[in-house]
Amino acid sequence: MKLLVTGGAGFIGSAVVRLAVARGHQVVNLDALTYAANLANVAPVADSPLYAFQQADIRDRAALDAAFATHQPDIVLHLAAESHVDRSIDGPADFIDTNITGTFNMLEAARKYWQAAGRPGGFRFHHVSTDEVFGSLPADPAVQFTEATAYDPCSPYSASKAASDHLVRAWFETYGLPVVLSNCSNNYGPYHFPEKLIPVVILNALAERALPIYGDGSNIRDWLYVEDHADALLLVATKGALGRSYNIGGENERTNLQLVQTICAILERLRPRDTGVYADLITFVADRPGHDARYAIDPTRIRTELGWRPSVTVEEGLERTVRWYLDNEAWWRPLLGRQGVGQRLGRAGP
Repeated sequence: MKLLVTGGAGFIGSAVVRLAVARGHQVVNLDALTYAANLANVAPVADSPLYAFQQADIRDRAALDAAFATHQPDIVLHLAAESHVDRSIDGPADFIDTNITGTFNMLEAARKYWQAAGRPGGFRFHHVSTDEVFGSLPADPAVQFTEATAYDPCSPYSASKAASDHLVRAWFETYGLPVVLSNCSNNYGPYHFPEKLIPVVILNALAERALPIYGDGSNIRDWLYVEDHADALLLVATKGALGRSYNIGGENERTNLQLVQTICAILERLRPRDTGVYADLITFVADRPGHDARYAIDPTRIRTELGWRPSVTVEEGLERTVRWYLDNEAWWRPLLGRQGVGQRLGRAGP
């Protein structure tokens, strides 16, 4: 198959690209190369004859039409998005433009291509979204997000992703465009851009800086190792029922405080501090506006319909992630100067 992956130089997109090429698929990586994108993320497959890169912005409809005509993909995995909640609070316009208008452009370019090709039965458009569209959950562990949970987004980021999800469903119902959707929990792992909670904690700890946690650290997230997520995305893209959505979770709920404490313990084993312990650096900071209390995914549908479950526990995944950052300073060091990342190392929360 030939896959067109939007946002393939980003964190999750690059994991999809690397895995798809490793499995023998042709992959076209379409990315605008904005601040969080990094072609070093796909360096392991950059020389493969199965891999091609095209720099294009999903806000540029003409560029998308040209990409579809040139590459003629069998499957689209649409991951390109603005995705950082703090940035959406500081500047929501980019999130509206990219996540909503950009997704509209992708849908229309895909529809034009699909219709011109005679509506091939094997074509699929997989829209990749987030569990944040569902809003916040109570602490009760019996309550989880299902695919039927009503949307209740609480940040400009999650609202923009909710809008894009609705567009995708509308293009399926109105035009018959063959789509599948997925909503994932918080991802982590290698190549994670250093403005999100886990890389912030690792890099601040190595720099002997404060480890900032919003509020009292009681906010709960379900953590999904990015390579597990890439595996699930390829499965949904190829085997998911058309018009269906699939919640993809890691089955690893932790409070933010528990997560940071686990990272500190791993660092203590792998690179002990000269004085004190890393947990001494934990600092609680003012909570961010609209901070959801808990996310948790019920993965029953993807488990029963497609036979998928995560393979990595959060403890295993954090160990792999910390080791990767310790071994790959040449990857993360140049990123610290990008578009305010240094300042954002002082504030963190998923």
